[in-house]
Amino acid sequence: MEIMILPDAQRASELCAAVIDRAIRAKPGFVLGLATGSTPVPMYRELIRRHREEGLDFSRVRSFNLDEYLGLAPDHPASYRRFMNEQLFDHINIDPANTRVPDGLAADIDAACAQYEADIRAAGGVDVQVLGIGSDGHIGFNEPASSFASRTRSLTLTRQTRQDNARFFASLDDVPHGCVTMGIGTILESRTAVMLAFGAGKADAIAGAIEGPLCAMNPASALQLHPDARIFLDEAAASKLKLKDYYNEVFARSPYWQSFKEVK
Repeated sequence: MEIMILPDAQRASELCAAVIDRAIRAKPGFVLGLATGSTPVPMYRELIRRHREEGLDFSRVRSFNLDEYLGLAPDHPASYRRFMNEQLFDHINIDPANTRVPDGLAADIDAACAQYEADIRAAGGVDVQVLGIGSDGHIGFNEPASSFASRTRSLTLTRQTRQDNARFFASLDDVPHGCVTMGIGTILESRTAVMLAFGAGKADAIAGAIEGPLCAMNPASALQLHPDARIFLDEAAASKLKLKDYYNEVFARSPYWQSFKEVK
């Protein structure tokens, strides 16, 4: 893992966007894995700015989202398809036909999940997978106790996740109990995984994911097995890391330091 601790969420988001920008420019037909929630929004805004002001071209990019709620139509205000349209897709020159979000209304959900996996393989695999982390360590909607070998599938959300996401709905009762999510095994097959985490509420999950044992109760700890995982944190999210000073020293000696100075 490469741990990058920035002064605040905005600068961490800008640095992550710079990494994605360079990767897209370097590879035609780039495949981008995307996440929802409030955490990646500043990073998406920076990608939009780079598209509008610096010519970042998404016309040949293909995307696959991590997850979706079961039972929500794509135009539902809380659906992840609508979130992605509003927060990113509608503001860049990506072909809508090249944007994929799991189908929460599929008549045969198991077949739809198998097809999602097949479509990722047919695209050549995910080049960069964007991730957030839940307060309980979940990535995508892979809740605690998820297998590290899991593939795209449907599962039941924990009460903690539903409570964390209730702010996007009228009430907790309106939050779906089920979801479709890429599996941890699917995520680990991405060529690069970038995870963003901000705020003190993520500090325990981050400490467990980075410095704790490999543990199904903290699904994000699976990223310790990833050959190219890059973690972008603000000071608050990094506050419980025991080796924080060491990570800062490594960061200062890395190629990312120059990128950080450029976005500072």
